[in-house]
Formats: sequence, C-alpha cells, structure tokens
Amino acid sequence: MKQAITSADASQKNLFIVAAGGLVSGILTSLLPALVDNIVGIGSRFPLVQLRIALIAVPFAVLVCILVRRFSTNRGWAALVAAVVTMIAFVCAVNAAILVEGNTGDAPRIMRYLLAGLTGGLVGTVVMALGIGLLPAGSRQPAQWWPMLITGALAGTLLALDDALGLDKISFLYPVWQAAVAVRLAVVLRS
Repeated sequence: MKQAITSADASQKNLFIVAAGGLVSGILTSLLPALVDNIVGIGSRFPLVQLRIALIAVPFAVLVCILVRRFSTNRGWAALVAAVVTMIAFVCAVNAAILVEGNTGDAPRIMRYLLAGLTGGLVGTVVMALGIGLLPAGSRQPAQWWPMLITGALAGTLLALDDALGLDKISFLYPVWQAAVAVRLAVVLRS
C-alpha cells in the first residue's frame, strides 16, 4: 500500500514538472517572435514565413522530445520525429487560426478570436496526436488521445483573452496551452 502511495506521489510530481516545463516553453515561445524577426533572411515569402513559425515552436518541440524520450521505451529517433511533428503541428495551428479569423470578417472581434483559437488549438493537437500516435512511442488507442484534443482546443480559446487584453509580446495562450497539452501528452505516453 505504501509503495502505491509513493508511486502516485512520484507520478503527481512528474506531472507538475511537465506542467512547469510547458509554462517555461510557453513563455519562451511568446518571446521568440522578436528574436526570430531579427534573423537575417527571413522575409515575407510563403516558405520563409512558415519557417519563421516553425522556429517559434522550438521550445515546445524540445519539451515534446524530452517527454517522448522520458515516457516511452523507444529509441531517440522517435523523440526527434515527435519534435519535428510538433513544429509542423504548430505551423498548421497558426495557419488554421489565421484562416478562420480571416474568413469570419463580419463577426465581432471576440468571436473571431474565439473561433480562431479553438480551431488552431484543435488543429495543432490533432496533428500532434496523429503524428506521435503513428510513432512506436505513441498510443494506438484513439480514446486515449481525446483528453489531449479537447484540452488543446479549449485552451486555444485563450487567444481571445490575449487579444482582449492587448497582449502582443507576452501571452496567456502559449504558456497555458503548452502546459496543459504537455501534461495530457505525458499521460498518454505513460499509458
């Protein structure tokens, strides 16, 4: 009995560490656009803009790499592929949010950002779940991924809060979204 309690405490502590890692990666993500904009050669052409978005995703991709390596029994290649999948998911999420926000022109601004955040959060987690789920490190049980998908979509609505508060440089979206999704991912990978 005591061993089970100790194991549960260690599990809780691991999830708190994962959440803290998500918060830190989210803060770094919100600070990176200014740094990436200073990189010479990244202009406004389509492929370069996508590269810029992918570079902004590096802190969360590193966290995902660590999680896959830590919580799965597979080799490091799966963790590296999971990091690349995360960067692709980030690009897809940002593009989906921009597409939705741009196509809801007559809606009130708060509604546009709610829908954009919901869509971006869902698209990002779906791409991550599909990509990581196909790796040997990921779960093959679709039901285990649902909590991560729901969490990612709902946390994406923080984009509306960021807009309402005028947070251009530091946001609530990235730290909260990345912490919540990282915890859900860790739970899926442990099962």
